[in-house]
Amino acid sequence: MDTLSMFAEAFQYPYPGQIDALHAQTKELKDTPAERELSKFVEKIVPLSLSEQEELFTRTLDLSPLSAPYVGYHVWGESYKRGEFMAALNKEMKELNVDLDGELPDHLLPILRYLHATATPMPELMSVLDQSLNSMIKSLKKGEEHNPYVHLFEALAFSFGAVKIEA
Repeated sequence: MDTLSMFAEAFQYPYPGQIDALHAQTKELKDTPAERELSKFVEKIVPLSLSEQEELFTRTLDLSPLSAPYVGYHVWGESYKRGEFMAALNKEMKELNVDLDGELPDHLLPILRYLHATATPMPELMSVLDQSLNSMIKSLKKGEEHNPYVHLFEALAFSFGAVKIEA
């Protein structure tokens, strides 16, 4: 499994065996800052029951607008520019048959699937991805400094630096 698919799985709603699979896949990152952050995420999630993982996921990624994993929201808020961005992303994703999995096109899950599926990502996406990830990390640290998802977001940010996706 490649790095982008691994992160897409990590940002899915918790399911049985997810963390064990993620733990096994962290070794693919081979002692990088991304691997260290991902290992910290796994280490903090493992002791939680599945229902506790579900509650944490929902509290962190669904109910909190500060850490909501919507790239466009962290850059433009609810402005018209975000709508244009999502429309363009949606068009690109449909052409590549990327499953939105019930999410808006600027959610990290379909974005990671899109980046895995395309050889030429939208320049508009690549120009705001780092900014939005940094905003998500900063907001989550401010609100819940010890939340395990801080490590997942940081691992993803480090990974994008290592993956060097070209726009």
